[in-house]
Amino acid sequence: MVTPAERQGHLDLALQLTQIPTAAGRESRVIRWLSDWVSARPDLALAKDGAGNLSVSIRGAEGARPPVYLTAHMDHPAFVVERLIAPTTLELSFRGGVMDDYFKDARVLLWPGTDQGHAASEPSPIRGVLIGLSPTPGAYNKHYLCELDAAHDDIALGDVATWDVGPGAVEEGLIKTVVCDDLAALAASLCAFDKVRQLRAAGERTEDVRLLFTRAEEIGFIGAIAACRQKTIPSGARLIALENSRSFPDSPIGGGPIVRVGDRLSVFSPTLSASVAQRAEEIAGAPATPSAQQKADAAPKWRWQRKLMAGGACEATVFCAYGHDATCVCLPLGNYHNMADLDAVQAGTNSSPPRIDREFVSVADYHGLVDLLIACGQNLPQAPSTMDRIDKLWNERRDVLDEIR
Repeated sequence: MVTPAERQGHLDLALQLTQIPTAAGRESRVIRWLSDWVSARPDLALAKDGAGNLSVSIRGAEGARPPVYLTAHMDHPAFVVERLIAPTTLELSFRGGVMDDYFKDARVLLWPGTDQGHAASEPSPIRGVLIGLSPTPGAYNKHYLCELDAAHDDIALGDVATWDVGPGAVEEGLIKTVVCDDLAALAASLCAFDKVRQLRAAGERTEDVRLLFTRAEEIGFIGAIAACRQKTIPSGARLIALENSRSFPDSPIGGGPIVRVGDRLSVFSPTLSASVAQRAEEIAGAPATPSAQQKADAAPKWRWQRKLMAGGACEATVFCAYGHDATCVCLPLGNYHNMADLDAVQAGTNSSPPRIDREFVSVADYHGLVDLLIACGQNLPQAPSTMDRIDKLWNERRDVLDEIR
């Protein structure tokens, strides 16, 4: 259903979005970009809750079935200016989860202007280097001292600083960029949502698909918690949280988007997870992993995975805890939170100092995520529950128990 030209547009959108500076509590640039995106589509409605989370819906799309929300968070681990110490010296707080080893002498980019958009007038970043921990304790994060390469007059408290990792690009089948987590997933949701609204406008029946973009996920799902507490999400809604999750050998990059059945904190809604997996299996024409009764020598062109992904936690856990029907679909991610060679650094076997680098995901996985979200937006019927499957087995085969009486 997606043309080559549309694929290229989806890829361009991912590269554009994943280079926008953002941090927990300082997502204004992403919010501005999304507001412009919605404004260019008169059939869409944008709402903002009391915590600044964004909801997007298609006007007049309400139906008999509960809405399907595609959700993603707008922040990424990054720094925020807390104090101006001297013309070239700043105190930065780090909002997110990165090993201490990666901060030593790390290079950063400071982005002046807390409320700037993504327009051509965006100020050029100011380069600097971390020179050590600040003696000032943070309430929930560490503070670092930063020495800028040169003095500037337009720096203000609350400005965002990001890792200095270079520009995003497509290289050897990978999207290598500053912020895959979670702006690559957010980009995929926009691409799928745009396709669903076009299908709906052409007269096709679709689900009532909506978008929810949350803030401050990287410091403990604060935006998602606020959305639940403020009842931003209507009762009965089905939520598909989108993530970029650290890849492991059994969840490889290039293996396809992952229907994530749980994380290190919880297991998600079984029936909704099964419904999304059913749609993935219908696209691929095969299960994620062949059973012992099936041959595995002819892998489907469209690849997907079904995994727990216990290396971290995601907002689906929050939504489930508040009683919502929620699951997750994620992209397997390299250089998680910009930490290169993370496995070796954690094991202490790295042969060179820890370094910050671009995150990366597979181009094919990204397109696969868009495909799966479009399919779910077209039709997401409830998959048979585990008890339905058990009852079916019982009714079909219980007679075998009579054979030894």
